[in-house]
Amino acid sequence: MKKKPIIGITLDSEKAGGWSDSPWYALREDYANSVLNQGGIPIHLAHSIDMAEEYISIIDGLIITGGDFDIDPSYYGETINSDRIVVKNTRTAFEIAITKLALEYKKPILGICGGEQLLNVILGGTLIQHIPDSVPNCLVHEQPHPKDEPSHSVTVKEQSLLHKITGVTEMMVNSTHHQAVKDVLSGVIISAVAPDGVIEAIEYPAHPFCLGVEWHPEYEKTEYDKKIIKAFIEASYDRKNR
Repeated sequence: MKKKPIIGITLDSEKAGGWSDSPWYALREDYANSVLNQGGIPIHLAHSIDMAEEYISIIDGLIITGGDFDIDPSYYGETINSDRIVVKNTRTAFEIAITKLALEYKKPILGICGGEQLLNVILGGTLIQHIPDSVPNCLVHEQPHPKDEPSHSVTVKEQSLLHKITGVTEMMVNSTHHQAVKDVLSGVIISAVAPDGVIEAIEYPAHPFCLGVEWHPEYEKTEYDKKIIKAFIEASYDRKNR
């Protein structure tokens, strides 16, 4: 009997205060629930670089989650140029380590929102530090509540992995980000763009399954979001049982 794939999901972290007097991890249930819904087994990954090799030997696929923070611009050769930047260096260092291992070992990767941004930085690209500062007449990419409802369209590149998964060249997505992919390195494909030109999805064809999306498909509000999670789980299943 073939086994279900084990999916590693990165966590957010918070300083002491609020929910706990000690530092604490946090993650919306939607991430784990979407994995369960599509046939995977979710496990959460504590921020230990020393454990990254152990984690990668256990998991069959990696989800890099979003969060209310930013990647330190020094990782892509820039200095901070916006007062909106909030960094979490321990989390970022761990996510870089585990994602590089997933790339090395050809484990399927799905980067979501900030996870897409991190993926682009690892692949040699840069980021827009604050969209309203850099994109004239931009859309409202930090939509008001409810955060899970689609708010704008994206155009999907034909013959891309995203196109093959969704079967469409345009779809509606939710939007909860103030940063975005700026430049991509050769070998990285831009597979979806918003009407204002903001990059909404990237992929890395040299890897068996490496997709980053700026929206949050884990909410599974649309059939296309469900297809994205399903395709990622199926790729992880194939990786486990090949």
